[in-house]
Amino acid sequence: MFVSLAVVTVFMSALLLVSAGAKSLRTRHITEQMSTLGVPHSMMAFLIGAQIAGAAGVVAGLWWGPVGIAAAIGLTLYFAGAVAFHLRVRDRKGASPALVLTIASVALIVLRAATL
Repeated sequence: MFVSLAVVTVFMSALLLVSAGAKSLRTRHITEQMSTLGVPHSMMAFLIGAQIAGAAGVVAGLWWGPVGIAAAIGLTLYFAGAVAFHLRVRDRKGASPALVLTIASVALIVLRAATL
């Protein structure tokens, strides 16, 4: 079970860091997507910080379970919010990856709780 937790943790943390990097570079794709979703530019620093904190938290959670669970709960809320923002503007195509990441975040909660 711990091996599954480690694999999902590495996947999520890598994905979060790549996403935070793309947001910090303010690529055209990210800027257009955030504009379409109605996310103000002033929120970008918060979103980047949340992704970096989530990545650090789930990795730290491999050693200290409660931190991992708390970080995974935060990521679940983050990605559920992303799903809501995509659906609010009827972007079902964009909501799908966010939904998969919401499910992966829930899996992190379950796996970490099972390995305490």
